[in-house]
Amino acid sequence: MIKNDPNPQYSANSDRYQNMSYPRCGHSGIRLPSLSLGLWQNFGAVDALSNAQDMLHKAFDLGINHFDLANNYGPPFGSAESTFGKIMAKSLKPYRDELLISSKAGYDMWAGPYGIGGSRKYLVSSCDQSLKRTGLEYFDVFYSHCFDPDTPIEETMQALDYIVRSGRALYVGISNYSPIHTKQAIRILKELGTPLLISQNRYSMFERGIEEGLTDVFKDEGLGSIVFSPLAQGFLTNKYLKGIPEGSRASRSEQIYLNPDQISQDKIAKVIELNKLAEQRGQSLAQMAVAWVLSNEAVTSAIIGASKISQIEDCVAALDCADFTAEELKQINSILEG
Repeated sequence: MIKNDPNPQYSANSDRYQNMSYPRCGHSGIRLPSLSLGLWQNFGAVDALSNAQDMLHKAFDLGINHFDLANNYGPPFGSAESTFGKIMAKSLKPYRDELLISSKAGYDMWAGPYGIGGSRKYLVSSCDQSLKRTGLEYFDVFYSHCFDPDTPIEETMQALDYIVRSGRALYVGISNYSPIHTKQAIRILKELGTPLLISQNRYSMFERGIEEGLTDVFKDEGLGSIVFSPLAQGFLTNKYLKGIPEGSRASRSEQIYLNPDQISQDKIAKVIELNKLAEQRGQSLAQMAVAWVLSNEAVTSAIIGASKISQIEDCVAALDCADFTAEELKQINSILEG
């Protein structure tokens, strides 16, 4: 008896590049999709592999060809890369040259002094482990995930330079670096002959730290910028218009970046006002929040997270109304400063 293959090879949407924009990443030859998909959460070993695969396929079908990983994404650590590797081998491998895949190392990953930080030993060995978990021959971008005050920045940048020269990655980036350390990284890598491609930082209406010097560095130095948590870990959605709903991310005590202590009545009041403006624009609050971070001319791409396909579709729809009038931007600032 002939049976149909229960897992036929995935065929990407032929129109996938028609509706996504691809801004140039700083002064490089790379163009990034305006929206990238992050695998920080919902792609670990504790999550359904089928859902992870569906989300990756949908993202690519919608023109999102950049997937962002890190060594310790999960849980447990490393499992998001393993999940991605399984899906890559099963259905995305034919599209490898269309994809831009990044990973990082810097935060804690394994026990002992060599499992954290910015040393050459940690970054190179972590990159090797990440390549094995994903099954890739190289990463398109490999990041120093955070500045390490206990390691000379020269050593960290030399490690990134080595990772490129050894064929482990095509480009290098930094994440969560201050303006002064970003400038140092740019200078050192330029001298080494491996220019810094991109910086990754947290940015949303409620977390605007990059505007305090970093965006000036990006523009002055021609550095690409990719931002994460544009929805403030889900707070800039309609979930919290009436407080903290049961089962939401903020209701979970293990959450580091969004918990009840960080959600004040003042912030909820601001979310309600922002939601009113979004409705006037014909958008959901999440869509307006995504469009807002992209309105910053220093931002190349925004990393979105998702737990289901509809959230990816919702974020991509934000690009249909991505422009703001001067009055709308003024109104948003007034709400946030109120």
